[in-house]
Amino acid sequence: MPDEKMRLFLFEALELRSEYDARIKTLRACFPKSKKNRDGVRLQPSMDFDVSLARKQVQALENKKRRLNSAIQEANFNYQVQFQGDTINLNDALELRKSLNEALGELHTLVVNASVQRVIYKEGREILEPNEISYTETSKEIEETRQLFRELNRKIRQASLTVTVEFRDEHHE
Repeated sequence: MPDEKMRLFLFEALELRSEYDARIKTLRACFPKSKKNRDGVRLQPSMDFDVSLARKQVQALENKKRRLNSAIQEANFNYQVQFQGDTINLNDALELRKSLNEALGELHTLVVNASVQRVIYKEGREILEPNEISYTETSKEIEETRQLFRELNRKIRQASLTVTVEFRDEHHE
């Protein structure tokens, strides 16, 4: 629910941005196609669908979305969180979360690879190829990274419930 000045909380602004995306996608999908379909049937707009009005609605929604994105970015740059002894803005926290998530994917692969050794059969005998990656070390590293990710993600989620975005809820205009 918007605050007393009808600004949106960050989570509401993010939901509204997703709604704008969905509305734009739906309207664009309704625009007539110039090609005939497989059966050679040409489609034309229904009597109650005004293409020019729909194009204006798409343009208006895109403008609202752009203003909303700017307001979200401003809020992200202005709000500060404490993480690992540092003060960072929410935008940096989001970027850090993205990189931690990518690191988790890479570490997952390393842990899986470190959990096995290659056995090569050569000249009737098995040769164990030593693993260059330590399972114990990579397992520890992935768990530490998961904890960091969880801590940071909780701070970001808390911010989304606290931070307000300078954008009036369209239902209260």
